[in-house]
Amino acid sequence: MTPVDHRPATLVIVNARVWTGAGCEAEAVAVVEDTISTVGSNASVRRLIREDTRVIDAGGRRVIPGITDSHIHIVSGGMQLARLNLRDVGSRQEFVDAVATAANAASSAAWILGGRWSVESWTDPSPPRKEWLDPVTAGHPAFLSRMDGHQGLANSEALRLAGIDANGPPDPPGGIVERDPTSHEPTGILKDAAMDLVSRHIPPTSDEDQYQALLRAMRHLNNLGVTSVHDMSGPEDLPAMIRAHNEGAMTVRIRKLLSVNDWRPALEQVTGFPIHDAWLRVGGFKAYMDGSMGSRTAYMYRPYADAETGAEYAGGILADQATPPKELRHMIETADRAGLQCVVHAIGDEANHILLDAYAAVARRNGPRDRRHRIEHAQHLLPEDISRFAELGVVASMQPYHKADDGRYADRALGAERLAGSYAFRSLMESGALVCFGSDWPVVTCDPFAGMAAAVTARTLDGRTWIPSESISIEEALRAYTVGAARAGFAEKEVGAIEPGKLADMVILDRDILVVPADQIDGTRAITTIVGGRVIHSIGRTLSDDAGLLK
Repeated sequence: MTPVDHRPATLVIVNARVWTGAGCEAEAVAVVEDTISTVGSNASVRRLIREDTRVIDAGGRRVIPGITDSHIHIVSGGMQLARLNLRDVGSRQEFVDAVATAANAASSAAWILGGRWSVESWTDPSPPRKEWLDPVTAGHPAFLSRMDGHQGLANSEALRLAGIDANGPPDPPGGIVERDPTSHEPTGILKDAAMDLVSRHIPPTSDEDQYQALLRAMRHLNNLGVTSVHDMSGPEDLPAMIRAHNEGAMTVRIRKLLSVNDWRPALEQVTGFPIHDAWLRVGGFKAYMDGSMGSRTAYMYRPYADAETGAEYAGGILADQATPPKELRHMIETADRAGLQCVVHAIGDEANHILLDAYAAVARRNGPRDRRHRIEHAQHLLPEDISRFAELGVVASMQPYHKADDGRYADRALGAERLAGSYAFRSLMESGALVCFGSDWPVVTCDPFAGMAAAVTARTLDGRTWIPSESISIEEALRAYTVGAARAGFAEKEVGAIEPGKLADMVILDRDILVVPADQIDGTRAITTIVGGRVIHSIGRTLSDDAGLLK
């Protein structure tokens, strides 16, 4: 590339291996204020250095565009960083000990919150029950979510506050209160919409707590090389985002997709949202079609292979926020007519099939336009539906780290013969679909390099290789986190690639992920993260502010 802007640079990166995302490599990048001005050779960029230019000598390291996490719950993630984290416990005893420690440190009668537990890899994978919690949480209500966020474990005090006992209440639409088959007593496990029976009794977090959680989350993401996100949370997080924007505290660009049960009353809130710039915008709505595989609430064409005979929800739950498919189609049609982007959670093969039908019907009714409606997760597809994503222009918004988790138990849940169409990264890309990657944090880690490793190696958390036929190259995975994610968020003119005119969001890595063996991708660190031409995060000795060294 040749320079397109001869103004003196405010920041340059030299001696780099720049993956631009635009089909070419470069040695150096120049930035003027918040925008990339030149991408090319060391010589072409050095000519733009002045006395006050900040110079970063990358020392031959790999430079990539800033990562976009295309599916995240950013404030919830920031909250989880300060709460009980059961992600790494490996047994019932470790689980109970961790809860006991949290309860002992909590103030009187305070709720014990957090979670991210998963028992699938334990020696004894029996699901937890309220009896695990009761002896160590006396005086405290407790509610701990599973890692997928689609079920939670409540202790007896939390169940009492929610009025859940052997006599009721009945399961809410789209939810399950798990009960002992003999006594009808609740076990403490609540699935999908039933979680609301307890969560509505949890004291709301303060505005200040929300704001601090957002700041904490942005710092954490910057440290991992993430510079933009597509946030999937509800309107309760907007005040913190608006405050951060107004105070100039944003270090992560946020495109928010508003998660509400009924989109129509919120249309004006979205279309009239007062901020729409490179830092913060509301682009559309988020809804749900089903639950999750781990909770056996993803909606499947056939019952789960390990479902109990005669189980009421043997094939999962459709619409875990109690929005019937016909109603959801009307919501999509209304939002689509207003020019908004629709993103809908669908994991099971039948949920994805119904949603693709809905998107197709809305397109026929409202006429052609550049919609880029999305299916969030798209984990298990009927083989005949894979080509429909490209045909309909529907974005497959996927989270590859979920594959590393689900691979531990999906064979048991579905049966190995039904895995054709599961985590179909390669098949979707080869069919021409736009695929973008994200994390679903705090459900799982937001480390993008752990996600890339899962997409490339097909390695599960218990060390097996699962569905390797759908593995992709590291460059394809990187593209899904940058170029693809930017396009999925209508931001391809601003971010996603290192090109003149785009915002200066870049990351210097501690290793060249395009060259190292696949088993070394996980563990990659962001040495330097630059957002809008500002160095937001740096470690090690990669920075030099002495431009004279390069003259």
